[in-house]
Amino acid sequence: MSTIPICITLGTRPEAIKLAPVIQAFRQQPDFRTQVVLTGQHREMVEQVMGLFNLAADQDLEIMQPKQTLTEITCRSLQGLEKLYQEHQPKLVIVQGDTTTAFAATLAAFYQQIPVGHVEAGLRTDNLFNPYPEEANRRLISQLAQLHFAPTGLAVENLQKSGVTGAIHHTGNTVIDALLQVAGKNPDCPIPGLAWENHRVILATVHRRENWGAPLTDIAAGFLGILENFPDTALLLPLHRNPTVREPLQAALGDHPRVFLTEPLDYTQLVAAIQRCYLLLTDSGGLQEEAPSLGKPVLVLRETTERPEAVSAGTAKLVGTNPEIIQATAAELLSNSQAYGAMANTINPFGDGQAAGRIVKITRDFLHSDVAP
Repeated sequence: MSTIPICITLGTRPEAIKLAPVIQAFRQQPDFRTQVVLTGQHREMVEQVMGLFNLAADQDLEIMQPKQTLTEITCRSLQGLEKLYQEHQPKLVIVQGDTTTAFAATLAAFYQQIPVGHVEAGLRTDNLFNPYPEEANRRLISQLAQLHFAPTGLAVENLQKSGVTGAIHHTGNTVIDALLQVAGKNPDCPIPGLAWENHRVILATVHRRENWGAPLTDIAAGFLGILENFPDTALLLPLHRNPTVREPLQAALGDHPRVFLTEPLDYTQLVAAIQRCYLLLTDSGGLQEEAPSLGKPVLVLRETTERPEAVSAGTAKLVGTNPEIIQATAAELLSNSQAYGAMANTINPFGDGQAAGRIVKITRDFLHSDVAP
């Protein structure tokens, strides 16, 4: 029996997490020949995730360089993927989200006239520079993709309003597939010096480009205010590897006895930390989707979010980077059990854990139709 070649291309840890269930689902199908390609935009963090899900890449472009610019990532990805797509001639290239890898892979596939399937399509803030460059990346991908795998009804509406070509499908978000798979194993997250049972632990992550500089300093001040006002709290903050992010946070928070700065948690540890923490403060998009499935409120350290479904559903609140607002909003959840319960017990709007299976079926139908090239 002949098999259909497809290529799943990724470069960062969030892509690896959200595409892992998709890769698993495709590799279980005898009618597909699935090739996984890493650009190397992130290296160690991607390898961690791939190992967790017992996955291995078929190709690695190894583009990672110290302090690489967006232009360098794009150019090296385009050059490497052009050769690879010409050699393997996939019938479909699948990308995820809004990274520079996803945009470059989409453009490289378009140049070879290969259709693109976009996982997590349709997210929007309607501010081209916030988040930067993600908002532009996802809009550009949407204009070239032929299959749009939208995680929510709002994402479907955004795509319809954008006038995109290609077929729009409401699939749910694949991150919930990954999360439930890992959470079901009851993972652990031992942190040296941190006794989970002795504190209400706040899990925080900060990394986005728009929060570099003064906003990062303000966020750290907000964290310190929370710790001062609530002596029963502790802060767990896995540091991003980028020195632009980690060094200011180390300087501001490193001496506090109830602050636990760690290296990035692997995905198993992260899921365990979400399960055990009291609430989350983050600028991560993925955590806005994951935490509600485990009943944890999320305060979003951004001025905008491309996931307004979380805010509308009541599982997340936008607090920005003003330290006083951060402190006041966290204080409400730490001192008001009703306010906390209202956020913690809301149904997650991002999916049911079956998105990957839907994506496989939609892809098979598309490639066997008259629409596919």
